[in-house]
Amino acid sequence: MKLRPFRLSVLILSLFIPAALAAVVLFLVAYSGQAIIFNGLHFITGITWNLGDLYDNPVMVRGIQVPAGAEYGILAFVVGTLASSAIAILIAVPLSAGTAIFLSEAVPELERASRSVLPWLPPIRPVLAMLVELVAVVPSVVFGLWGIAVLVPFIGHYISPTGNGYGLLAASIVLALMITPIIASTLYDALCQVPKENRESAFALGATHFEVVTKAMIPMVRTTLMGGVVLALGRALGETMAVLMVSGGGINMLPTSLFSPISTIASFIVSQLDSAESDPTNMSVRALSEIALVLFLITLAVNAGAKLLSSGAFNVRKRQ
Repeated sequence: MKLRPFRLSVLILSLFIPAALAAVVLFLVAYSGQAIIFNGLHFITGITWNLGDLYDNPVMVRGIQVPAGAEYGILAFVVGTLASSAIAILIAVPLSAGTAIFLSEAVPELERASRSVLPWLPPIRPVLAMLVELVAVVPSVVFGLWGIAVLVPFIGHYISPTGNGYGLLAASIVLALMITPIIASTLYDALCQVPKENRESAFALGATHFEVVTKAMIPMVRTTLMGGVVLALGRALGETMAVLMVSGGGINMLPTSLFSPISTIASFIVSQLDSAESDPTNMSVRALSEIALVLFLITLAVNAGAKLLSSGAFNVRKRQ
């Protein structure tokens, strides 16, 4: 009987997060309901985003008031979001894995070698690990400013054939730098928790250091690595300011190369919100809410797919 109030309070607290999530989803569905009816499937397949004539009298379409000539298509933004996040993951995962393996395996050996010469030398691995974690708390606008001042001119002068560094490549690199600490810190903590017996057994069997890491340690932390990648991908999909500052703000066009200007879903919502609020019918804001709902569904699908992959749901077991 004494545990019932505690259990009830814990249950109530545990329901706050799913309740808040459900409230956000219900709000997006309810608020964007008219936009969903007006846009239909063209909302996903179309690439033209046009607010219409905001100064003329609204017209009635399917019983809904909209500005004359209004058209809302977000395929270009969906492609920009998925492409920039995918490229960022391709860059960040090897970089993060190398950083984590270096911190967990190479730095201790360097410490032992250094202490043989300088016994008073303090441990350097905690300092390096802290520096990696500190990168994760750098505000996104700082990454954006660095991208504008350093990365974009470099791409424009030395890589891009058009001489304009803004676009998909710049956005992907900035995203990769932002999510690398998330994956690296998660993988580093997991590697440090691998039992020493596993490493020593692999060494005793004649495995090289590379084989110990890739065959004895990485398989044990595969699920943790997948979780870190999912967390990083979630941030990449929803990142706003840094991408907005270096992506070029491409609208009504699909990216055709790494140097094409793009807009992601999150950055487009921010850039268009001020103009959308001038719509007297409020349909533009409702369409932006529908975009937010699409972004939520994409993030949910990515997380669900990663969960299935990490649980081995797609593995085909051979019958004995």
